[in-house]
Order: sequence, then structure tokens, then C-alpha cells
Amino acid sequence: MFVHLWIPVTLVASCLQTARNATQASLTATLGPVGAAQVRFLYGLPFALVFLALQLAVSREALPSIGARTTLFALAGASAQILATVLMLAAMQLRSFAVTTATTKTEPVLVALFGILVLGDRPSVAAWGAILVATAGVVIMSLRPSKYSAGLLDRGGAPAIALGVLSGGCFAIAAIGFRGAILALPGGSFYLRATVVLALGLGMQTSLLLVYLLVFNRPALFKSFSVWRVSLGAGFLGAFASQFWFVGFALTSAANVRTLALIEVLLAQLVQGRLFAQRGTRQDLVGMMLIVLGAGALIIASS
Repeated sequence: MFVHLWIPVTLVASCLQTARNATQASLTATLGPVGAAQVRFLYGLPFALVFLALQLAVSREALPSIGARTTLFALAGASAQILATVLMLAAMQLRSFAVTTATTKTEPVLVALFGILVLGDRPSVAAWGAILVATAGVVIMSLRPSKYSAGLLDRGGAPAIALGVLSGGCFAIAAIGFRGAILALPGGSFYLRATVVLALGLGMQTSLLLVYLLVFNRPALFKSFSVWRVSLGAGFLGAFASQFWFVGFALTSAANVRTLALIEVLLAQLVQGRLFAQRGTRQDLVGMMLIVLGAGALIIASS
């Protein structure tokens, strides 16, 4: 009955995440990368708790027990997602919105590389070809400067690409961590397990970032209260997007979900032109297309 439900769920999540990223990017200049990242977690947690309360009230399911395995997976996912978000927002300060989104979407490629380093996997020739295609896309986007995206050797070019790729790697770890946490829960429907892990993960992220900001950057925390309307919107979009991501992780593999999520690269290109008045060059478009093709071909070759 739910075999293909993950497809529309992932598409909705991609749309919501694009809107959330755009909202967070607009807050980065005021709050800084860490402060803007904190917004999606602090202001998203109340919505996640509401989602969980509604699910329990409607389904009348019992709340599953949260064991050590679930907690460890969720903590790994939560920590990696914090770092991924901070790196992504820092890259957006140096590079265009769409190009940064594209470089973070090297995530499926990085999953394969992690498999080589950690698990000793041996990719096929076709898989290596896909990795090279996606990598070529990143290089092509980096070579020549345009009005809104610096070249590789210009200020902000190479650092932004590096930050974007590192962000994608952290998002890959986060996806694996959260799916592991969902699968580790002992019972409950797929929707309840996804919602429990969402609330657990956001609770961890909010706690970690509150401690960090209170110790190292109180002004950023207090500034987020002064722009609470925008922050609340970012928090809602973040929690709502994550709800769909986690439902997708509960229904199918993280690789399937994150590969289909490459549609976000195209959505980011539209948002960039409309909201940020940034127009990508043909070179940027070719690079993004190669990243999408390479990442998609990698999953096909590995299946």
C-alpha cells in the first residue's frame, strides 16, 4: 500500500527544504551561520512536539520506548545535521544560493566514498564514472567567475565549494543516522516512528546549540528573538520539511530519498532568480546538471 508513497513525500520535502534554506539564508547576515542554523532547531522543536502530540492523539498508539541504539543514531544524525547546516549557510555567504545547493547535493557521491573508506566497498567501473561526472560538475562551476559566483581562484570560490561539499558529507551522515534511529525503534507505525525521531533529534539539536550560543555567542541568540517572525517561519518550514524527510526514511532507504531530493538543485535555481536576484551562468547550469546526472547514475550503478 505504501510502496511508492516515499516519492511524493520526498518531493514535498524538497520543496519545503528549498523554502527553509532561502529563509535561513536571509537570516545569515544578521545572525551569522551558527545563529541562523540555530533558528531552524529552536523554533522548529515546538512544531515537532505538536506533530507528535497530534499523531498520538489521532492514532492512539503507544509511544515506543527509546533505547540506547536509537539515542546514539539520533545523536549522530543531529550533530551531523547541525554541522551540515552551519557549513551550508557559511557557503551561501561566499557563493550563490543555487550553486551552494548544488555542491551540497554531492551527498550521494560522498556516501559511496564513505563506503570505500569505512566499509571497504569496491565500486564498479560505471560507479566510478558517475563519481567523476559529478565531480566534473563541481569543477566546472568553480572555474570561471560570474557576477554572483566567484571563480575557483577568486576570493570565496574554492572555500565555498569546499564548504558545500563538506556540508553534503555531513548531510549524508545525518540521513544515515536518522534512518538508523527510526529503524531502531521497537514498534509503532512508520509515521509515529518518524515523528518520534524528529522530536528527539530537534530536542538534541536545540540543547546543543543553546549551550554553544550561551557560552560563545549570546548576541546571535538574542538577535534571533528580535527577528522572531522570520525565525518562526524558518522553524516551521524546517520542522515540516524534516517531518517529510523522516517519513521518507521510514519507508525506504536513505539513498533513494536523497537521490530523488536532487530535484532541490533545480528548485534552488528558481528561488535564486526570484528572491535573491542572482542569475546563474550557462556554466553554472551545466555544472549543476552534471552533478545531478552523476549522483543519479551512481545510485543506478550501485543498485
